[in-house]
Amino acid sequence: MLKKCEEAIPSKENGGTLIIIDMVVMDHNLKKGDGKSYETQLFFVMLMMVATSGKERSERQWAKLFSNAGFSYYKIISMLGLRSNIEVYP
Repeated sequence: MLKKCEEAIPSKENGGTLIIIDMVVMDHNLKKGDGKSYETQLFFVMLMMVATSGKERSERQWAKLFSNAGFSYYKIISMLGLRSNIEVYP
């Protein structure tokens, strides 16, 4: 689906942006902030594995996904509690 989005969105210079609102799981090696937020993120990871076929991703996993789809740049802005605003540009 991301490859189709990349094909359909105009270049960054022409205002093309894909916006994704989702959780970006903290890398356990880079654990920041309070432990409760990290525990909550791990709970959502387990919930996604059990309840759906989806999964939560770390920033590294998001970057690989965007790169494989042909996007050249992304920006992650933490907001909305555990969720982040992810701006992706072709």
